[in-house]
Amino acid sequence: MKVTAMIMAGGRGERFWPKSRKSLPKQFLSLTDDGVTMIQDTVSRILPLVDMEDIYIVTNRDYKELAMEQLPELPEENILCEPVGRNTAPCVGLAAMHIGNKYDDALMIVLPSDHLIKYNSMFLNVLRDACAVAEKGENLTTIGITPNYPETGYGYIKFDPDQSEGRAYGVERFVEKPDLKTAKKYLADESYLWNSGMFVWKVSTILADIEKYIPNTYAGLVKIKEAIGTEEQDAVLEAEFQKMESESIDYGIMEKADHIYVIPGTFGWDDVGSWLAVGRIRSTNEFGNTVQGNVITVETKNSIIEGTDKLIAAVGLKDIIVVDTDDALLICDKGHAGDIKKVLENLRICNRNEYI
Repeated sequence: MKVTAMIMAGGRGERFWPKSRKSLPKQFLSLTDDGVTMIQDTVSRILPLVDMEDIYIVTNRDYKELAMEQLPELPEENILCEPVGRNTAPCVGLAAMHIGNKYDDALMIVLPSDHLIKYNSMFLNVLRDACAVAEKGENLTTIGITPNYPETGYGYIKFDPDQSEGRAYGVERFVEKPDLKTAKKYLADESYLWNSGMFVWKVSTILADIEKYIPNTYAGLVKIKEAIGTEEQDAVLEAEFQKMESESIDYGIMEKADHIYVIPGTFGWDDVGSWLAVGRIRSTNEFGNTVQGNVITVETKNSIIEGTDKLIAAVGLKDIIVVDTDDALLICDKGHAGDIKKVLENLRICNRNEYI
């Protein structure tokens, strides 16, 4: 069966402020030492499995030019622009309708645009196994990450070790982000995986489930599909997408559907959720610091310091994030990295949108 992919690239990456902005969000930035942007890395990673002409990017219309600039080999018609954000279920449905318009049916790999993976060949092997499971019957397949510490910032997937399909296991339930005590129990249990937000299914399967569980959204998607390639395409997309419920694919489909399987993955995954990830994915010096730009440190440990040409001198810091840009400077304790989004909330309240 034909293998296709959709990459979700509409997020704002607000926890990576001030580098990630409304005009240049995280997925279009390079956060690694090689200069490759996150969306470029996501596309190149799957090319051994998916042809470029069968990769679709779903993003905000404001980012179409960025996507075209960074992915010049991708057909322009494969960049699907949401007129308004409606979470991941309508996003997935939009891509499924376009793929279904091109092929009678196909396997569909769903990936976020802002994850980093260290071992690509291992990742591709897991994807191939997920495709094999998804091709059978009406199976929905997801990829879970084998946890190596008690993370409280991720959702978890509880699987049944006695129900298997090749390397995949039947999913018992999806679990919300736990507190630390519960996360430690999940780690010791060994039947819980981190929810990576990566999926594989047939187009026909996911559309049937959207029709069953989110019928109003499905009705709008059908109208959008009927308009593909016509003069009314943009107008219908605008009108119908506005009407759709804002619904995640996890809550709208995965927590309700049957025939759900998960494949454990150990391929050096990082969801790059905040500036803390930079300390994991970039090299550190002997003091545990990750530095980029014109930086001098004195008695500074376990800190992330990022600038450009301006000299940054850090003295006596520990567990601090410093990010300097042309018009904004962030200074944040690592323990409050998740609160950076609150800076943007305050900027909106104060109508200081030029910094967002």
